[in-house]
Amino acid sequence: MPHVIDFVNVSTSGLESSPVAPALAGLRANEARYIHNKYKLDFATVPAEGTETLAWVTKILADERGIVIDSPALEVAEPPVPGIRWAYVFYESGLSINVLYELAEGGKHAVGFKLSDGMEVPEELGSFKFARQKSKLAGTIRGSYFVIKGEY
Repeated sequence: MPHVIDFVNVSTSGLESSPVAPALAGLRANEARYIHNKYKLDFATVPAEGTETLAWVTKILADERGIVIDSPALEVAEPPVPGIRWAYVFYESGLSINVLYELAEGGKHAVGFKLSDGMEVPEELGSFKFARQKSKLAGTIRGSYFVIKGEY
């Protein structure tokens, strides 16, 4: 059953096992607010285990950069944005990964990483440089990305 994320009253529901659950919940709420404000869509998550969304993101990370995320995935989301396959995965460590894949010929294809406030950079992402961003919902978010070269 999908769980619509409330970005006004931030909840750690579904993220309780994370050592940085409040910060990860703020990061998830920050993403929900962005999707709501830009596309007027609800941001709904489901448990990650066994989902096609998690499999797709995992394949892109492995194929493009040989990245395997050590932390268990807790939740995934795929807001129904017209013309875009946009997948989010929230990990127990506090990591959030999103894949933006525009469906039009020549569209943008990228993977974004965001680190919750209070978590260390995971070893598997040590080669990336992270920029800082302030968020009322999530504190300080550190983010990085790479462009997807293959077709998925």
